[in-house]
Amino acid sequence: MADFKMLAIDLGATSGRGIVGRFDGKKLSLEENHRFDNDPVTAAGTFYWDILRIFFEIQNSIRKCALSDDKDIKSIGIDTWGVDFGLIDKYGKLMGNPVHYRDDRTLGIQDYAFAKLSKEKIYEKTGIAHINFNTIYQLMAMKRDNPNAFDGVDKILFIPDLLNYFLTGKKETEYTVASTGGLLDVKERKWAYDLMSSLDVPTNIFTDIAQPGTVVGKLLPSVSDFTGIKDANVVHVAAHDTASAVVSVPSDSKEFIYISSGTWSLMGMELDTPAPSVEAMNCGFTNEGGTHGKTRFLKNIMGTWIESECKRQWAREGEKYTYDELSEMAANSQMHKCFINVDDPTFNPPGNMPKRIVDYCKKTGQAVPETKGEIVRCIFDSLAMKYRWTVENMDKLMNRHTPVINIVGGGTKEPLLCKLTADACGRPVYAGPTEATAIGNLCVQLMAHAEISTLAEAREVVRNSFEIKTYEPENTEKWDENFERYCSLM
Repeated sequence: MADFKMLAIDLGATSGRGIVGRFDGKKLSLEENHRFDNDPVTAAGTFYWDILRIFFEIQNSIRKCALSDDKDIKSIGIDTWGVDFGLIDKYGKLMGNPVHYRDDRTLGIQDYAFAKLSKEKIYEKTGIAHINFNTIYQLMAMKRDNPNAFDGVDKILFIPDLLNYFLTGKKETEYTVASTGGLLDVKERKWAYDLMSSLDVPTNIFTDIAQPGTVVGKLLPSVSDFTGIKDANVVHVAAHDTASAVVSVPSDSKEFIYISSGTWSLMGMELDTPAPSVEAMNCGFTNEGGTHGKTRFLKNIMGTWIESECKRQWAREGEKYTYDELSEMAANSQMHKCFINVDDPTFNPPGNMPKRIVDYCKKTGQAVPETKGEIVRCIFDSLAMKYRWTVENMDKLMNRHTPVINIVGGGTKEPLLCKLTADACGRPVYAGPTEATAIGNLCVQLMAHAEISTLAEAREVVRNSFEIKTYEPENTEKWDENFERYCSLM
């Protein structure tokens, strides 16, 4: 039997990729067929996504399939970041480039929102952690700054839905990406029109919600003519990238903690029902949509961004190191010499990160890291401690002890961090697969075509197809001794 072939478009905040997936009935294999930059653009004081360039590159990836042995792809699926959107007028035309979530238009917007409706009521309705760039706050900022901002708007489409519209002409909103915006009733899983009205957000611009694993449609004739692909279905995958990554978690148990590890660490668990309690809100947990009716109960934690910025700074100073070299230096450095709160705003912007770490340790009365190895060890120890804080609070909120942690994504390439996570959290860590988002995207495409039918089957395919490394906890006593010292920084 010939392989079932698919194309996953995995679009991140700085780059995008086309990944061809081939499924032989038991195993899934991957091959990158196109990679492109995703460079945001500042124009006239606003920070935009260059969405038409992104769409052009997506078509190039599809075209490369047509010019290769992959001309027989059966489907195409797109996953991206959440919250951002484009606006469509009544003639079906894009009204302007989507604004980047890091644009400063939402500065101070939460105080404005909470004056209309308390943060507790908003969280109880949506289950989404309060972050100023949530879609609900972006829409409020638009209306606050320009009362006529929505004149002429017919529909709003999140980024993956907008790209699907460009491909197919169909205007629908995929559930997992919609759930990131603070616009859904977390329990009813439909648009929270009453909330929108209370916050002065228009309610007539939203499309029907589609579930992951359903077909959007065929390519438009113009797209088919450009790309050379005629018969492939465009599929609603788990369109939010973290939702796709969670599909690929290779657990054979229903109870596990996951970390989708990269520039950010998305750490959470899969629930059958959401948990929008005040305690969860105060701990910064969010309830986002998953596949097969699941809820992704998670916390957004700073990830390997801090190490990457240190590496960039040292390169600017003429000292270039690989990540493996930095990890080796960290492994040979003193453990628990100092800690940072990785989610402190100090560490959010780019720039001289080593200096900020040193200054933070001085400010908090700790020993100061003196070598590059000690700085990286401080980052890794601190991340592992934050993971411990997160898993303990999740278990407390759920009244259970979750036995294992699964790390997926780029962070699995840092074996030292994976090992320290096992030690700090006192439970085994299973690391892999690395290409988690693309794999989850492809698995949902397989579901849409009835090649597999359940999450359990998808995860079995992942276990069959990709290497998973195991890290057993050791030296847990030392982490116990220093956990309170770390918590004092939060």
